[in-house]
Amino acid sequence: MRIAVLGASGVVGSALVSRLRSEHDVVAVARNPPSKDGVESISADLTKEQDAERALSGATAVVHLVHSLGQDDFERRDLAIAANVARAAAVTGVEQIVYLGGLGDESTTLSSHLRSRHETGLALARGPVPVTTLRSGIVVGRGSAAFETIVALVDRLPAMICPRWVSVPTQPIAIRDVVETLAGVVGRDETYGQSYDVGGPEVMTYREMIDRIAAVRGKRPLIVEVPVLTPRLSSLWLHLVTPVKASVARPLVDGLRNPTVARDDRIREVVPIEPTSFDVAVREALDQS
Repeated sequence: MRIAVLGASGVVGSALVSRLRSEHDVVAVARNPPSKDGVESISADLTKEQDAERALSGATAVVHLVHSLGQDDFERRDLAIAANVARAAAVTGVEQIVYLGGLGDESTTLSSHLRSRHETGLALARGPVPVTTLRSGIVVGRGSAAFETIVALVDRLPAMICPRWVSVPTQPIAIRDVVETLAGVVGRDETYGQSYDVGGPEVMTYREMIDRIAAVRGKRPLIVEVPVLTPRLSSLWLHLVTPVKASVARPLVDGLRNPTVARDDRIREVVPIEPTSFDVAVREALDQS
């Protein structure tokens, strides 16, 4: 099967290309695609219709991992890209689009980041090509912006003043589990037009995430919760003490006010893997340092 991975230079995209290349004809698509043995690389600007068609030409399935977070107009860009991909998929004869979105309810109070993830999925589904949507929690792995932010906080701050969002529940998932699940739904007819929640085996608060990562690091930071630190101030604070840019941190932090917990585990009937525990996922990620 010929599979086009869009957003192949990202942390999930790069790992997925490596996972798929031994079994499929894989095309890595990005502005600056990674170079991997046995993989065709296509440099493309998916905001342009002709580039989208060129990238998808000959593909049986497409995995859509594109995210413009960090740019001022990321919501508009992601919608434009999704519309181009949906149209190009129809024109080139693609049979399935697999989309990695985010957990979070579909209420009007969603952050701009989570709202963009949801709306991108809807834009892809407006085309005639069936979409398989995986709604994931925070990805635990090197290169994941949310994970890198928490690790940097643990490593650099012996004490933290945090807003109330640290008590919001979330369901982080190991990068290898995300990759295996993505690979497991590609080409599966029964997943066409379906949406699945994908989370790790544990639900925890962000504060618990910080404490668990700190324990792996051999640290015990002091955490004080306050009600007055707004998401905007939080993102600027994170910019000062972590490697994540404020333009990325702000929408990420804004999204932390929304619970991101899987509503069911139907996906494991389709891809029956043994979920990786949070602590194991953290250790695997940190071992890559």
